[in-house]
Amino acid sequence: MEEIYTLIENKIKEAGYAGVVDGFEIYQEISDQIEGKENGSYLFMVKKTDTCFFEYKIDVFDEEFNLSYIDIHEGEKVLRVDFDE
Repeated sequence: MEEIYTLIENKIKEAGYAGVVDGFEIYQEISDQIEGKENGSYLFMVKKTDTCFFEYKIDVFDEEFNLSYIDIHEGEKVLRVDFDE
């Protein structure tokens, strides 16, 4: 699992986000949001600071999920972190 957390952190940093990133925390946020959800595609938004929020695009399947992308909204700027590339 540590590989997944590190991958999330590295992809976000590579996209140019300068804030603090915790792959474990992001994974847990996603897991909490999808618990009990039916199969399908979902958008979830998580407020990180007063001026920043993350928007997750997640595809939920029977036994797993796919984090498709994260859009990081910082004020007027939006960074896209594409995990399907």
